[in-house]
Amino acid sequence: MRYGGPEGTLAVSGLNVKMDRGEFVAVVGPSGCGKSTLMKLTTGLQRPQKGAVVVAGQEVTKPISIVGMAFQNPIMLPWRTTLDNILLPLEIVEKHRRRIRTHRKEYIEKAEHLLELVGLKGFGPKYPWQLSGGMQQRANLCRALIHEPELLMLDEPFGALDAFTREELWCVIRDLHASSDVTVMLVTHDLRESAFLADRILVLSARPGRVIADHRVPFERPRELDLLFDNDFNHLVQDLHSEIARARDAA
Repeated sequence: MRYGGPEGTLAVSGLNVKMDRGEFVAVVGPSGCGKSTLMKLTTGLQRPQKGAVVVAGQEVTKPISIVGMAFQNPIMLPWRTTLDNILLPLEIVEKHRRRIRTHRKEYIEKAEHLLELVGLKGFGPKYPWQLSGGMQQRANLCRALIHEPELLMLDEPFGALDAFTREELWCVIRDLHASSDVTVMLVTHDLRESAFLADRILVLSARPGRVIADHRVPFERPRELDLLFDNDFNHLVQDLHSEIARARDAA
Protein backbone atom coordinates (compact mmCIF):
# COMPACT_ATOMS: atom_id res chain seq x y z
CA MET A 1 0.00 0.00 0.00
CA ARG A 2 1.51 3.30 -1.13
CA TYR A 3 0.20 6.77 -0.36
CA GLY A 4 0.71 9.78 -2.62
CA GLY A 5 1.08 8.20 -6.05
CA PRO A 6 3.87 6.11 -7.64
CA GLU A 7 6.64 8.05 -5.86
CA GLY A 8 4.78 8.43 -2.58
CA THR A 9 5.22 6.75 0.80
CA LEU A 10 5.26 2.94 0.76
CA ALA A 11 3.36 2.15 3.97
CA VAL A 12 3.33 -1.65 3.88
CA SER A 13 4.97 -4.21 1.59
CA GLY A 14 5.08 -7.98 1.82
CA LEU A 15 2.65 -7.79 4.72
CA ASN A 16 1.04 -11.17 5.35
CA VAL A 17 -1.41 -11.66 8.22
CA LYS A 18 -3.83 -14.47 8.97
CA MET A 19 -6.34 -14.46 11.83
CA ASP A 20 -8.69 -17.25 12.84
CA ARG A 21 -12.31 -16.65 13.75
CA GLY A 22 -12.67 -15.70 17.40
CA GLU A 23 -8.96 -14.94 17.78
CA PHE A 24 -7.63 -11.85 19.55
CA VAL A 25 -4.58 -10.47 17.72
CA ALA A 26 -2.56 -7.43 18.79
CA VAL A 27 -0.38 -5.50 16.33
CA VAL A 28 2.63 -3.58 17.63
CA GLY A 29 5.64 -1.90 16.08
CA PRO A 30 7.56 1.36 15.76
CA SER A 31 5.72 4.57 14.93
CA GLY A 32 4.80 4.81 11.27
CA CYS A 33 5.15 1.08 10.63
CA GLY A 34 1.74 0.71 8.98
CA LYS A 35 -0.42 -0.48 11.88
CA SER A 36 -3.29 1.86 11.03
CA THR A 37 -2.87 1.12 7.32
CA LEU A 38 -3.37 -2.57 8.12
CA MET A 39 -6.67 -1.71 9.81
CA LYS A 40 -7.82 0.39 6.86
CA LEU A 41 -6.97 -2.38 4.42
CA THR A 42 -8.72 -5.01 6.55
CA THR A 43 -11.95 -3.02 6.78
CA GLY A 44 -11.98 -1.88 3.15
CA LEU A 45 -11.41 1.79 3.90
CA GLN A 46 -8.33 1.48 1.67
CA ARG A 47 -7.58 -0.97 -1.14
CA PRO A 48 -4.06 -2.30 -1.69
CA GLN A 49 -2.28 -1.56 -4.93
CA LYS A 50 -0.94 -5.13 -4.83
CA GLY A 51 -2.18 -8.22 -3.05
CA ALA A 52 -5.60 -9.04 -1.64
CA VAL A 53 -7.53 -8.83 1.61
CA VAL A 54 -10.00 -11.59 2.47
CA VAL A 55 -12.38 -11.33 5.42
CA ALA A 56 -14.89 -14.07 6.29
CA GLY A 57 -14.12 -15.83 3.02
CA GLN A 58 -14.81 -12.81 0.82
CA GLU A 59 -12.29 -10.56 -0.89
CA VAL A 60 -12.61 -7.00 0.43
CA THR A 61 -13.35 -4.53 -2.36
CA LYS A 62 -15.33 -1.95 -0.36
CA PRO A 63 -15.98 -1.03 3.28
CA ILE A 64 -17.34 -4.09 5.07
CA SER A 65 -20.40 -4.10 7.29
CA ILE A 66 -19.44 -6.97 9.61
CA VAL A 67 -16.87 -4.81 11.40
CA GLY A 68 -17.10 -2.67 14.53
CA MET A 69 -14.42 -0.03 15.19
CA ALA A 70 -13.26 1.88 18.27
CA PHE A 71 -10.61 4.58 18.16
CA GLN A 72 -8.60 6.56 20.71
CA ASN A 73 -11.07 9.45 20.45
CA PRO A 74 -14.63 8.18 21.03
CA ILE A 75 -16.12 10.99 18.81
CA MET A 76 -19.57 10.92 20.37
CA LEU A 77 -22.18 13.27 18.91
CA PRO A 78 -22.82 15.87 21.65
CA TRP A 79 -26.49 16.43 20.78
CA ARG A 80 -27.35 12.73 21.17
CA THR A 81 -27.69 10.88 24.45
CA THR A 82 -25.30 8.06 25.24
CA LEU A 83 -27.98 5.55 24.26
CA ASP A 84 -28.65 7.27 20.93
CA ASN A 85 -24.91 7.45 20.23
CA ILE A 86 -24.68 3.70 20.76
CA LEU A 87 -27.63 3.07 18.43
CA LEU A 88 -26.10 5.19 15.63
CA PRO A 89 -24.50 2.28 13.67
CA LEU A 90 -27.92 0.64 13.42
CA GLU A 91 -29.09 3.61 11.39
CA ILE A 92 -26.23 3.01 8.94
CA VAL A 93 -25.69 -0.76 8.65
CA GLU A 94 -28.04 -2.02 5.95
CA LYS A 95 -29.43 -5.13 7.63
CA HIS A 96 -30.37 -3.16 10.78
CA ARG A 97 -31.46 0.13 9.21
CA ARG A 98 -34.88 -1.14 8.20
CA ARG A 99 -35.52 -3.11 11.38
CA ILE A 100 -34.66 -0.39 13.88
CA ARG A 101 -37.81 1.56 13.02
CA THR A 102 -40.08 -1.36 13.84
CA HIS A 103 -37.97 -3.10 16.49
CA ARG A 104 -36.50 -0.10 18.32
CA LYS A 105 -37.44 -1.45 21.75
CA GLU A 106 -35.47 -4.65 21.05
CA TYR A 107 -32.38 -2.65 20.06
CA ILE A 108 -32.68 -0.37 23.08
CA GLU A 109 -32.74 -3.43 25.33
CA LYS A 110 -29.60 -4.72 23.60
CA ALA A 111 -27.87 -1.35 24.06
CA GLU A 112 -28.82 -1.23 27.73
CA HIS A 113 -27.46 -4.76 28.18
CA LEU A 114 -24.13 -3.69 26.66
CA LEU A 115 -24.05 -0.64 28.93
CA GLU A 116 -24.54 -2.92 31.92
CA LEU A 117 -21.73 -5.21 30.71
CA VAL A 118 -19.26 -2.30 30.58
CA GLY A 119 -20.35 -0.85 33.93
CA LEU A 120 -22.56 1.99 32.64
CA LYS A 121 -25.98 0.75 33.72
CA GLY A 122 -28.38 3.70 33.92
CA PHE A 123 -26.18 6.10 31.92
CA GLY A 124 -28.09 5.77 28.63
CA PRO A 125 -29.99 9.09 29.06
CA LYS A 126 -26.78 11.04 29.84
CA TYR A 127 -25.11 13.23 27.22
CA PRO A 128 -21.41 12.84 26.35
CA TRP A 129 -20.43 15.97 28.27
CA GLN A 130 -21.82 14.32 31.40
CA LEU A 131 -19.43 11.36 31.08
CA SER A 132 -15.75 11.10 31.94
CA GLY A 133 -13.24 10.11 29.26
CA GLY A 134 -13.20 6.53 30.49
CA MET A 135 -16.99 6.36 30.51
CA GLN A 136 -17.14 7.73 26.96
CA GLN A 137 -14.71 5.04 25.84
CA ARG A 138 -16.88 2.37 27.49
CA ALA A 139 -19.86 3.74 25.57
CA ASN A 140 -17.73 3.76 22.43
CA LEU A 141 -17.11 0.03 22.86
CA CYS A 142 -20.86 -0.52 23.16
CA ARG A 143 -21.39 1.40 19.92
CA ALA A 144 -18.77 -0.75 18.17
CA LEU A 145 -20.57 -3.93 19.30
CA ILE A 146 -24.24 -2.97 18.99
CA HIS A 147 -24.66 -4.35 15.46
CA GLU A 148 -23.08 -7.67 16.49
CA PRO A 149 -19.96 -7.43 14.31
CA GLU A 150 -17.94 -10.51 13.47
CA LEU A 151 -14.74 -8.45 13.53
CA LEU A 152 -13.84 -5.79 16.10
CA MET A 153 -11.03 -3.36 15.24
CA LEU A 154 -9.48 -1.40 18.12
CA ASP A 155 -7.08 1.41 17.18
CA GLU A 156 -5.30 2.67 20.33
CA PRO A 157 -8.66 2.81 22.12
CA PHE A 158 -7.21 3.43 25.59
CA GLY A 159 -4.18 5.56 24.75
CA ALA A 160 -5.63 8.80 26.09
CA LEU A 161 -6.74 7.38 29.43
CA ASP A 162 -5.00 7.25 32.79
CA ALA A 163 -3.34 4.00 33.84
CA PHE A 164 -6.06 2.86 36.26
CA THR A 165 -8.93 3.52 33.83
CA ARG A 166 -6.97 1.86 31.06
CA GLU A 167 -6.51 -1.32 33.09
CA GLU A 168 -10.20 -1.35 34.03
CA LEU A 169 -11.08 -1.25 30.33
CA TRP A 170 -8.64 -4.04 29.56
CA CYS A 171 -10.80 -6.19 31.83
CA VAL A 172 -13.95 -4.99 30.06
CA ILE A 173 -12.51 -6.00 26.67
CA ARG A 174 -11.29 -9.31 28.13
CA ASP A 175 -14.79 -10.14 29.35
CA LEU A 176 -16.52 -8.98 26.15
CA HIS A 177 -14.24 -11.16 24.05
CA ALA A 178 -14.71 -14.14 26.38
CA SER A 179 -18.51 -13.89 26.14
CA SER A 180 -18.67 -13.86 22.32
CA ASP A 181 -16.98 -15.33 19.24
CA VAL A 182 -15.99 -11.92 17.88
CA THR A 183 -12.58 -11.71 16.22
CA VAL A 184 -10.50 -8.80 17.55
CA MET A 185 -7.57 -6.88 16.07
CA LEU A 186 -5.95 -4.43 18.48
CA VAL A 187 -3.43 -1.83 17.32
CA THR A 188 -1.50 -0.49 20.29
CA HIS A 189 1.76 1.07 21.46
CA ASP A 190 1.20 -0.37 24.95
CA LEU A 191 3.09 -3.66 25.07
CA ARG A 192 1.60 -4.66 28.42
CA GLU A 193 -1.85 -4.16 26.92
CA SER A 194 -1.03 -6.45 24.01
CA ALA A 195 0.38 -9.17 26.28
CA PHE A 196 -2.56 -9.01 28.68
CA LEU A 197 -5.33 -9.09 26.06
CA ALA A 198 -4.14 -10.97 22.99
CA ASP A 199 -3.86 -14.58 21.91
CA ARG A 200 -1.14 -13.56 19.43
CA ILE A 201 1.06 -10.49 19.05
CA LEU A 202 2.34 -9.45 15.62
CA VAL A 203 5.41 -7.23 15.53
CA LEU A 204 5.74 -5.07 12.41
CA SER A 205 8.97 -3.76 10.93
CA ALA A 206 9.67 -0.10 10.34
CA ARG A 207 8.11 1.35 7.18
CA PRO A 208 7.29 -0.34 4.86
CA GLY A 209 5.59 -2.55 7.41
CA ARG A 210 5.72 -6.34 7.34
CA VAL A 211 5.44 -8.97 10.06
CA ILE A 212 8.84 -9.73 11.59
CA ALA A 213 7.62 -11.71 14.63
CA ASP A 214 4.46 -13.61 15.55
CA HIS A 215 4.22 -14.40 19.27
CA ARG A 216 1.72 -16.85 20.72
CA VAL A 217 0.84 -15.46 24.17
CA PRO A 218 1.30 -18.36 26.62
CA PHE A 219 -0.82 -17.19 29.54
CA GLU A 220 -4.06 -19.03 30.29
CA ARG A 221 -7.40 -17.29 30.28
CA PRO A 222 -9.11 -15.73 32.10
CA ARG A 223 -6.26 -13.36 32.95
CA GLU A 224 -6.29 -11.16 36.01
CA LEU A 225 -4.38 -7.91 36.52
CA ASP A 226 -1.99 -9.68 38.90
CA LEU A 227 -0.45 -11.11 35.73
CA LEU A 228 1.17 -7.71 35.12
CA PHE A 229 3.64 -8.49 37.94
CA ASP A 230 4.49 -11.99 36.71
CA ASN A 231 8.12 -12.54 35.65
CA ASP A 232 7.21 -14.42 32.46
CA PHE A 233 4.77 -11.67 31.53
CA ASN A 234 7.42 -9.00 31.94
CA HIS A 235 9.96 -11.07 30.02
CA LEU A 236 7.53 -11.18 27.09
CA VAL A 237 7.01 -7.42 27.28
CA GLN A 238 10.77 -6.88 27.34
CA ASP A 239 11.25 -9.17 24.35
CA LEU A 240 8.64 -7.19 22.42
CA HIS A 241 10.34 -3.93 23.39
CA SER A 242 13.70 -5.21 22.15
CA GLU A 243 12.26 -6.40 18.84
CA ILE A 244 10.59 -3.05 18.19
CA ALA A 245 13.77 -1.17 19.12
CA ARG A 246 15.78 -3.27 16.66
CA ALA A 247 13.16 -2.74 13.95
CA ARG A 248 13.27 1.04 14.52
CA ASP A 249 17.08 1.17 14.50
CA ALA A 250 17.21 -0.88 11.30
CA ALA A 251 15.03 1.63 9.44
